Amino acid sequence: MNENKVIEVSKLTKKFGNFTAVDHISFDVRKGEIFGFLGANGAGKTTAMQMLCGISKPTSGKGTVAGFDILKENEKIKHNIGYMSQKFSLYEDLKVWENIRLFGGIYGMKENEINEKTDELLYRLKFEKERDTMVKSLPLGWKQKLAFSVAIFHTPQIVFLDEPTGGVDPAMRRQFWEMIYEASDQGITVFVTTHYMDEAEYCNRVSIMVDGRIDALDTPINLKEMYLAQSMDEVFRKLARKATRVEN
Repeated sequence: MNENKVIEVSKLTKKFGNFTAVDHISFDVRKGEIFGFLGANGAGKTTAMQMLCGISKPTSGKGTVAGFDILKENEKIKHNIGYMSQKFSLYEDLKVWENIRLFGGIYGMKENEINEKTDELLYRLKFEKERDTMVKSLPLGWKQKLAFSVAIFHTPQIVFLDEPTGGVDPAMRRQFWEMIYEASDQGITVFVTTHYMDEAEYCNRVSIMVDGRIDALDTPINLKEMYLAQSMDEVFRKLARKATRVEN
């Protein structure tokens, strides 16, 4: 594996019966890169992400994530990545500090390290007064900031963010992306899916999936030049029009 590449994928494919959800995709992601993984609903991006996270096994193809084989070492992958979903990332019926402690334990951190880093995290987020607050009582934007912080609490090589800013107001989205840039500056690779095309502009490189295949992959500037577009939204729309299948 190339040390500068934390994800390397070749002809990765996932079939469900006769349906090919992910169709021979090949790409790589570099250390510290913010990599946008875009596609309309039903394009296959969630299925692809699940294979990269060690949750789902490919039908064929090969790849490595954080240096581990996605076919044979999926459990090792899970301990070397972080993951945040829009739908489920925190336990609503636990307090803020309990969530941090729980995920630190899941990621295999030692108790004294968890305690020390919990105090640091609460201070950095200005959450000291929310330490004993039930997560369900937090505003959505605060939950998302906490969920992201928990996902990188163990300093993983890569963090996967599945539509992390869904439903969050623009001001909070900007704050969230500041946190993403900070993580990238620390050498954490950020692999992010989003429905907000303005966020695609913030990525170092962007791939766009159509019908299970990667139809485009380049920097936002190059993609806009290539497709004679003024914005990434325009690029996305031009590619999405080619889709022939719809979400079930």
